[in-house]
Amino acid sequence: MPGRLPCDSQDQERWSQPHFCCILSRYRLPLKLEVSRMDLFVTSLSGVRMPRILYGTAWKKERTAALVEQALTLGFRGIDTACQPKHYHEPGVGEGVQAVQDKGLSRQEIYLQSKFTPFGGQDPMRIPYDPKASLAQQVVQSCQTSLKNLQTDYLDGLILHSPLAHAEEMQEVWQAMEGLHAKGVVRQLGISNCYSLPLFTQLFHAAKVKPAVLQNRFYAETRYDRELRQFCHQQHIIYQSFWTLTANPRILRHPLVQLLARKYQCSTPQIFFRYISQIGIMPLTGTTSATHMQEDLAIFEYELTPDECLEVEAQLLTHETIP
Repeated sequence: MPGRLPCDSQDQERWSQPHFCCILSRYRLPLKLEVSRMDLFVTSLSGVRMPRILYGTAWKKERTAALVEQALTLGFRGIDTACQPKHYHEPGVGEGVQAVQDKGLSRQEIYLQSKFTPFGGQDPMRIPYDPKASLAQQVVQSCQTSLKNLQTDYLDGLILHSPLAHAEEMQEVWQAMEGLHAKGVVRQLGISNCYSLPLFTQLFHAAKVKPAVLQNRFYAETRYDRELRQFCHQQHIIYQSFWTLTANPRILRHPLVQLLARKYQCSTPQIFFRYISQIGIMPLTGTTSATHMQEDLAIFEYELTPDECLEVEAQLLTHETIP
């Protein structure tokens, strides 16, 4: 998730003011993705069981292993990372996952998602594959590095970290990812940082293995991906949000959100996560605080009413940026 603030900065902003992120959704989910408040998991179009909230590991550096272990110990069952040393310490994720496995949690209970990051998103001094190799070979080498780093023999999800500049490059990379899926090394595929509906629909229709996940930054400048999210809902694609608590400071002070937080005796970030989970979005949270981890997981203990969701939506629509 390039460009995201360090998690310590996220936590400081998160709790230093009334906090809620703007989200709009004019669309209702198809029945297949409707989930009850007691159902903590959803099943993707690839048949992969996924928790409804993920722990994000960007910017953790040397703290990664301890934070991943802590998150999983407290109840998280989904981890997002990337084979991108510039922003992620993937070996630390593997150490954290292994630590909880040593305590009795099985690998099958953990949804583990990593990314192939093209050359442009890498630190030139720390590229986890041969930059002179073909794109297809880079994908395979990156995945092999991830498997080694994460101490596992398969990934639950492999995400293309960002679209490539040319259609031919996109095709080569996606077909290489499909090859890993065919071998059983990867259970499902997805793409991140894709904000173009035509590009995403082109990928979807051309792919033999359809993208099961779209992971994007969630903010007003992209109109909260309304059209993309509608397409995801129609095709049963999981929409994951990152930068969810950081990108919308103006909305965090909204009186309605503060009122709901008082009603449910929780924080405004919890109200936000509860709301977006109810409309079918799977958020990533990158907190480094054990208390905040527990609070993020606690959002499934209550549910906003349909009228409250509509009221939030009506108020937040005014914060959308129209191009």
